[in-house]
Amino acid sequence: MKDFNWMHHDIRIEAIKLALQENDHAIHDEEAKFRQFDVVNDCSDHYFANSKHAAYKRACFTSTGNGALYKKIMQDWRILEKDLPESIYVRVYAGRVDLLRAAIIGARETPYHDGLFFFDFAFPCDYPNRPPLVYYHSHGLRLNPNLYSGGAVCLSLLNTWFGTENEKWNPSVSTVLQVLVSLQGIVLNDKPYYNEPGFKLSGSWETYNEDAFLLSCKTMLFLLQNPPRNFEAFVVGHFCERANSILSACKAFQDGHVRVGLYRDENRPICMSEIQASDRFKKSMDKLYKDLLVGFAKNGASNLQNDLIEEFGDEIENIGLKQKRVIEKKKLGESCEIIVYLKSILGLNKGGKKLENNSNGIKMNTS
Repeated sequence: MKDFNWMHHDIRIEAIKLALQENDHAIHDEEAKFRQFDVVNDCSDHYFANSKHAAYKRACFTSTGNGALYKKIMQDWRILEKDLPESIYVRVYAGRVDLLRAAIIGARETPYHDGLFFFDFAFPCDYPNRPPLVYYHSHGLRLNPNLYSGGAVCLSLLNTWFGTENEKWNPSVSTVLQVLVSLQGIVLNDKPYYNEPGFKLSGSWETYNEDAFLLSCKTMLFLLQNPPRNFEAFVVGHFCERANSILSACKAFQDGHVRVGLYRDENRPICMSEIQASDRFKKSMDKLYKDLLVGFAKNGASNLQNDLIEEFGDEIENIGLKQKRVIEKKKLGESCEIIVYLKSILGLNKGGKKLENNSNGIKMNTS
């Protein structure tokens, strides 16, 4: 990283802070208010709300239509409200008790580290004799053998995969909570390569972990752009809180300090012996890291100033500033130009000034 001859390091950081200041929306306060279980009204983007499964709109899902079914679903609600693990969040719908949406946080030491994974549930009219239908919001990505790019979920507990009688859905004892815990612990595990013992995948578990982590990162970018309804504040707060940890994991994997998918925590020591990641993974991670960094910064994550300078410092230097009195003119001269540039990176420029590409393809303020 070159030192700028026209600007001190602290001034660069101050300029970036000013650029990011407008995007601060009291993120942590919003996340603190987000309840693990809640009843909401809007189910318009739920997969099963407007799907071809018209049966799920029948009157059997009202308290007067089928008292036994309604009672069973209310029992599931109470279990979820009382016993949800802290890494699983659920929304149910006042006007459609047959529907449910869950968000699962990927566990540490897995290739799904701090990712968010959303599942839509629909209860059949003969529930609990049949298990609920489950749809995974894949964004077209296949990041696990049990989670298909089309949204299908293969799990013995849902009777969508082979298993012993003890592993399959049991109307007497099985619950939605068991399904959610199984998705988190059995499906989104540390070595998903071995999830399908009856089908031999190509490559190795290490290679599969690399692909799973890359696809998990892409899923994060999709969610930052278009969070599921009723989870908007949760998505913002989660990635603000976990941004540094996710970026630290990206660097640790890329630098060979820990095998991909086995990262613990940015505050805990990691293996310093080199573990070689594939060239394909490193190349993909180069671009994804920058995309995540910008995405998290736009989302409101703090403490990313040094990372932004490290990744985009050369582009900032190429602005070619002539003014020298930076501190006294934070809203003019050099500092203002850097703010405008960073806002263009983060999509925050609202000044209406024309941005044009320079020779490197970087959008610069020409006014």
